[in-house]
Amino acid sequence: MIVLSNKLASLFGASKISRKLTKLRLQFSRIIFLRLILIFFFLSLSIKGCSFFREPQLQSLRIGFNNWPGYAIMHYSQAAGIFAKRGLSVELVRFNNQQDNVRAMLRGALDASFVPFWEVMQADPGENKPVYLLVADVSHGSDGIVAQSAIKSVKELKGKRAGAKLGTVSHLILLEALNVNQLQPLDVEIDNILNETAVEKLQAGTLDAAVLWEPTLQNTATAIQGNVIFSTREVDSTVVDGLAASASFVADHKAALTKFMLAWFDTIHALETEPEKVFEIVGQKIGQTGEAFAEDYAGLQPGDREMNQSMFGSDEGLSKVKETIIRLLEADPRHSNVIRQDVKIDGELVLKAIEEWQP
Repeated sequence: MIVLSNKLASLFGASKISRKLTKLRLQFSRIIFLRLILIFFFLSLSIKGCSFFREPQLQSLRIGFNNWPGYAIMHYSQAAGIFAKRGLSVELVRFNNQQDNVRAMLRGALDASFVPFWEVMQADPGENKPVYLLVADVSHGSDGIVAQSAIKSVKELKGKRAGAKLGTVSHLILLEALNVNQLQPLDVEIDNILNETAVEKLQAGTLDAAVLWEPTLQNTATAIQGNVIFSTREVDSTVVDGLAASASFVADHKAALTKFMLAWFDTIHALETEPEKVFEIVGQKIGQTGEAFAEDYAGLQPGDREMNQSMFGSDEGLSKVKETIIRLLEADPRHSNVIRQDVKIDGELVLKAIEEWQP
């Protein structure tokens, strides 16, 4: 009887131990499972955290330009990190010939180009239409006409010979000066030469006058003891510089172009509030002193928000400039350029940027 009791006790004791072991195994399995969940959870947070703190990807733009002072201020935009702050990575591609710049833009090698409005209006014909999007500056004393000492006014150019490359901005400036002084284009003989050659001929006394830009304009007048008989400061000039892109690029990249315009207005704001700093940095980039670049820029009206609002938000703005350019160039048969009248003036993006911009 005693033996039976011991066996039962032993059996029941083993059963309890077995149940306890089973319970422990279950608890251990739950702990392992919970730990795996926690590890997976924190790993997910870690991956998301890396993505969250990673630098946002910048949108890339390739912009063509030359070292005209109105465009050269983009060197400050680059150096000061303005483009990056607006979410852009901008590559500045320099050209010596503006028609090469326009061609590259229309063929897709560039995203946009800083070019004079007139240069866009004589771009090669093709399927992709140019769109003018932003005004960077308007000549206001930066360009003009220098003449020999005996010539005191534009009216006295009648029957004389002036240097200007046909179909260029220099030609346009000459036509602008003749028009405002009631002279016809054919009243003046045009020597179809580049500025450098014109300066040499003026110094040699074999040319009566020439269209030049500062500082060459005033320096040449001093060298030949001549006269500056016309300056774009005297008129509402049609010498307008700005940003152009192809219609196809504009259609697909409105957000990036708007960011670029915001960065442009940031740069103009810096020019207004810290001009010496801007001029010094740009001067360093193009191999000039800050003072020299400031002098070059002085003959321009900057393309600020007010100017762009006027140019794109009014019928008296860029549309009127376009009409005047067409009229002036059609009046002079000596150039062989085809004037493109299909250049689109599109203020949608710049007017949006004007509304959004904050200092």
